[in-house]
Amino acid sequence: QVQLVESGGGLVQAGGSLRLSCASSGRTNSPLHMGWFRQAPGREREFVAAISWIRNTKDYADSVKGRFTISRDNAKNTVYLQMNNLKAEDTAVYYCAASGTWSSIRLRERVGSWGQGTQVTVSS
Repeated sequence: QVQLVESGGGLVQAGGSLRLSCASSGRTNSPLHMGWFRQAPGREREFVAAISWIRNTKDYADSVKGRFTISRDNAKNTVYLQMNNLKAEDTAVYYCAASGTWSSIRLRERVGSWGQGTQVTVSS
């Protein structure tokens, strides 16, 4: 079992930046691909970004490419999401995710573990 705890959300003006962090504990000695999803009010939870266990392969949703950067520090069991040039449509609860396979980390229905979420609000 993996426990995930997000931090770093908050209120920011459009064009600003935030960095989210996700600390993992529990099954940290096994390969874990990590990712971020988000859910806005009235909408389904959607994929944002993912990073692989060793090779740091990255994948992004088209809506955040060029603005968001995912990274990880395996020594600290932490994954980050740097969000730049934020837009009002980025407002959502952001969830950290972990899965044992690369294919499952990008599919909401197949994610193995979820964090509790952190609110990001972008004012226009």
